[in-house]
Amino acid sequence: MKNNKKIPAINLRQYGMIIALVLITLFFGIVTGGVLFKPMNISNIFMQNSYIIFLSIGMFFCVLTGNVDLSVGSVVGVSGALLGFMIVEHSVPTPVAVVVTLLFGLLIGVFHGCFIAFLNIPPFIVTLAGMLIFRGLTMVILQGQSLSPFSKSFQYFSSGFVGTDMKAGGVNLLCVLLFAVAAAAIILAEKNRRKARIKYGFEVSSTGIMAAKLAAVLLAVGAILMGLGMYRGIPFILIILIIVALIYTYIADKTPVGRHVYAVGGNSDAARLSGVKTKLIMFLVYVNCSFMATIAGIVVTSRLNVATSKAGTSYELDAIAACYIGGCAASGGAGSIIGVITGAAVMAVLNNGMSILGIGTDMQQVIKGFILLLAVTFDIRAKAKGKN
Repeated sequence: MKNNKKIPAINLRQYGMIIALVLITLFFGIVTGGVLFKPMNISNIFMQNSYIIFLSIGMFFCVLTGNVDLSVGSVVGVSGALLGFMIVEHSVPTPVAVVVTLLFGLLIGVFHGCFIAFLNIPPFIVTLAGMLIFRGLTMVILQGQSLSPFSKSFQYFSSGFVGTDMKAGGVNLLCVLLFAVAAAAIILAEKNRRKARIKYGFEVSSTGIMAAKLAAVLLAVGAILMGLGMYRGIPFILIILIIVALIYTYIADKTPVGRHVYAVGGNSDAARLSGVKTKLIMFLVYVNCSFMATIAGIVVTSRLNVATSKAGTSYELDAIAACYIGGCAASGGAGSIIGVITGAAVMAVLNNGMSILGIGTDMQQVIKGFILLLAVTFDIRAKAKGKN
């Protein structure tokens, strides 16, 4: 009886966030007079907000353990500063500068992970210190200057398009191909998930509901890809995002490391007694988070075409909000990459819609703060009902 009560609550969380995303998108589409749905703006949503997904995927594993990383915004800033210092000031080849920056991001993660995992310093304190250290280091590197411009090849990473000339009837053929692949993958994944739930005796929705859900998802994916296809095609950064999302979904769902992160978040003591190397897991989680923040820093710097000390300010709030809005439990141990991407999409649409409407950044923070509070409140209330 206990399990039967929990299943509807989980479904409510999953579908609730998707429904919320649809409603928010429709709302901003209407109040902006359709500007939100213009092909050029659909491309802008991906390119301007891709950093949120990179940050959110890294933050996701921290949140799974019941913690957060407050330093990711500063890591974004210091990554951009390091790139500007090497590429703009000292003409270091772009590939070399990117590799050095990624290695530097890994070292930041090692720095955080050692204090958290092996010296037992609370993650909140360590990453708060990291936030101050690396924001300060950003200012030291840049010396109050903004460094630009970067090379065209570096800008292509976040602003380039793939297969721009592959068009027929005004629609990019690569978008059509991607939709066919995505549709097949979505249908196959849903079929396998349903088969697995039946095999292990879990409840499944009716065939009609499943078909309606698949139709809604495919309609949304088709609309997005059609919008991209009518503009300049697939943004290069979108391909990178898809690859990263698939890799981390596999890690979270199919590997021992992913299962161990869930176990640590569910009950750290029980996980340790079961043979999980909890210290190593915590170390890897924070190394990965800093690594993903460094990738986000490369993306932001490439998009802005400038290294500035203000880059990454408050980005940690967007990443944390995306995780909780996307269904991660406030206490850890529950959540999914797909949910986090949904949460990141909510943040992206909010950012884009409010910018189109001319809402100032101060008011944007107020609105996003209320949405985060509602998401966490919903999580806690849903868990409380599940126990009753």
